[in-house]
Amino acid sequence: MYSFVISISVLIIVYLVYGRLIERVFRPDDRETPAYTINDGVDCVPIKTRKSVLIQLLNIAGTGPIFGALMGACFGPVVFLWIVFGSILGGAVHDYMSGMISERHDGQSIAQLSGIYMGDVVLLIMRVFSIVLLILTGTVFVTSPAALISRLTPEALTDNFWIVLILIYYVLATLLPIDKIIGRLYPIFGVILIVMAVGIAGGILLIPDYTVPELTFKDFHPDNLPIWPFMFVTVACGAISGFHATQSPMMAKCITNEHAGRPVFYGAMIIESVIALVWAAAGAAFYGSTEMLNNALNELGQSGAVYEISHELLGSVGGVLAVIGVVVCPITSGDTAFRSARLILGEWAGLEQRKIKNRLILTIPMLGLAAVLTQIDFNVLWRYFSWSNQTLAMIALWVSSSYLIHKGYYKWGSLITAVPATFMTAVSITYIMMADEGFGLSQRASYPVGIVLAIFAFIVYIIELQRWDHKPSDYKKKWKGV
Repeated sequence: MYSFVISISVLIIVYLVYGRLIERVFRPDDRETPAYTINDGVDCVPIKTRKSVLIQLLNIAGTGPIFGALMGACFGPVVFLWIVFGSILGGAVHDYMSGMISERHDGQSIAQLSGIYMGDVVLLIMRVFSIVLLILTGTVFVTSPAALISRLTPEALTDNFWIVLILIYYVLATLLPIDKIIGRLYPIFGVILIVMAVGIAGGILLIPDYTVPELTFKDFHPDNLPIWPFMFVTVACGAISGFHATQSPMMAKCITNEHAGRPVFYGAMIIESVIALVWAAAGAAFYGSTEMLNNALNELGQSGAVYEISHELLGSVGGVLAVIGVVVCPITSGDTAFRSARLILGEWAGLEQRKIKNRLILTIPMLGLAAVLTQIDFNVLWRYFSWSNQTLAMIALWVSSSYLIHKGYYKWGSLITAVPATFMTAVSITYIMMADEGFGLSQRASYPVGIVLAIFAFIVYIIELQRWDHKPSDYKKKWKGV
């Protein structure tokens, strides 16, 4: 229990301390944001900071901090460390930088930012990568809530019935102006999600039958999956997630001033990590061992395990409230996933998004493809989603490092993004080398490849940092105005 409580306390304290350091490196100012300079009535609309925090939380949360945390808990209490330090040093920094750099570029997508700061080849890769990830994300966030809702409704209302209904909602949420559905409903759903997490945390801490295990570095995974790199990919959204780099630009279009960036981007990620800690602790405490937790996930599925934990800890009324939170969580990330994909495709095709006809041209084919993908096994989708997620996070952190080098406020300020970028490079490459859906190589072969390529990436970063000192002053002026 002490490890769990200390972990939550560290997240809150570091938001107040390290979050301010990140803000100081970026240097927000009083310039007008895209919400005012563009204000197109569709995607760029002023939204108050408190609402923006809750909307950002719902955008990024999904099933990641719940399902991913439960699967990560199978490795044992060591998962607490990854959630805490992954979020503080990686995830929250990643979200803040991707959101604020986008705001400085009129709310452009992470794909467009990649092209600006890393060249046309990376632009093309990121466009394709982002769209594939977002469609996979949206699909994952259709199937998982549909499975959970069907457990609470009559048998006649099958998974497929709820999949169709959720897809219809996604059409509306993707097409309509952001303040019509998302701006009105998300703050309410955000409160439900937080209340649900508080209820689950209270249950595992106050009911004597459950004991949250204390921190240990031992690998307890029943399937003998090594902590490195599998745990770092399994627990994606609760620690660091490239999906967030596709979501932050949406709120970058809506924040009313740059100083709102820390609570909206850094703060929402910290809240998500607290939720991930709660579910990791709940899985470990409720089932008593990683073997029993793993068996429950295999037999009941992630949705079934969530339902069982919620119902037993909080009773019938509290269980329904908790499940509503878990259902809302993925749906409110799925719709914004498709919305982000629409915006990236619109940038790519040069289709202006004020016209509903242009939005329809992009939205309908995407959701049609998602409907087909829902028939694929959830666990297969999740594996590809998880790796794509962490790889996109790696690229977004390198883009942020390039931005900070170009800004040149502090020569070594870009280390705040370069260090986690190097770490995530090692994670992503090692995983795809070892995983069955990748190259399926042994640990002995995969570990050196991941480490060597991560070191190589960091060396390239150092070389670029040194080269920047020798750039002509008129060239630097071009970038410092951004």
